[in-house]
Amino acid sequence: MARKFLYFMAVLVFLVIAALLALRFWSNELTRYAFVPQVALERLDPLPAGVYSGRSMWISRPDIGASDPAQWAPAGIAKGQGKAAVFFIHPTSYLARAHWNAPINEPDSAARATYFVRGLASAFNGQAQVWVPKYRQAAIGAFLTDKPEGQQALDAAYMDVRLAFDAFVAATPRNVPIVLAGHSQGALHLMHLLKDRVAGTPLASRIVAAYPVGWPISVAHDLPAMGLPACNAPDQSGCVATWSSFAEPADPELVLAAYKALPGLDGQAKDGKPVLCFNPLTGRTGGSAPASANLGTLRPSDGLENGELIKQAVPARCDATTGLLMIGDSPDLGPFVLPGNNYHVYDIPLFWANLRADVARRTNAWERTRGR
Repeated sequence: MARKFLYFMAVLVFLVIAALLALRFWSNELTRYAFVPQVALERLDPLPAGVYSGRSMWISRPDIGASDPAQWAPAGIAKGQGKAAVFFIHPTSYLARAHWNAPINEPDSAARATYFVRGLASAFNGQAQVWVPKYRQAAIGAFLTDKPEGQQALDAAYMDVRLAFDAFVAATPRNVPIVLAGHSQGALHLMHLLKDRVAGTPLASRIVAAYPVGWPISVAHDLPAMGLPACNAPDQSGCVATWSSFAEPADPELVLAAYKALPGLDGQAKDGKPVLCFNPLTGRTGGSAPASANLGTLRPSDGLENGELIKQAVPARCDATTGLLMIGDSPDLGPFVLPGNNYHVYDIPLFWANLRADVARRTNAWERTRGR
């Protein structure tokens, strides 16, 4: 029996080593194989008008109460007194291959979305309101393929987000400032919202800032169509702040390939110039800052139900060649680091306290410009 056990352990060790080697040399190919749906695209009908008027289509909104995941905060952080209403679009939480677009209440996806909202949207709960809609998000595999189904799934998801945004604006009094935010897929949808619903409209004057974090933005082909400039000063309002985090050495091949595969918001192919990089430790576009400037990195608990803030844990440097945000040596935040030292899942937790302070500072600046 002992010999059989040792034989089993030897085979297990061999398989683990083989898997690690495969991930090291063929991680991009294996990632695509594991996540790209192999089923036909299902045609999604538009959601009914008024579907976002009730609470059932929202993960977070002001009337949900104590169970609202966006209102969670780590120990020592008090509820803020900001005046803004925040519209936050959560990242991809549907990792299966059974559909190109996630069913609204698919259990695993819904649970994962709740964790994401707790860890990401909570950075914005220093403001008066946080709204996070449910939507028929594109599967993660939509970002890993050049099949037309990938773009079609994203287009379908965006229709839901746009409907939710219109309901949010209708429910928000006209004298209330607005913060727009999203991560990953949510950031991509936010870029389109800025182009379609904000740029060149009276609503633009109400925007405190837009934070489409975790999706590369072309300075030449995306930013002009979004109608707001980059955030170049800590007290600037009405601007765009975004970053994509990598530890070093970084291999951003998958991210940059997905970025270049989609046309810019102006309909043109993207060039190889650096993407927009906001440094959350300085409140400015570009530059670098030491870890001592980090007010608090949110390290999730093992069960993702909680987390703690760690001060001065991570530096930040906008790479001049790519525009990606480099955070130095790999910090130990959990098991969800992606291939290439990609800290995509932790883009916001890395700078949780600084982002919270940034939103408050820009909201105050917006109010000062209006004599409040």
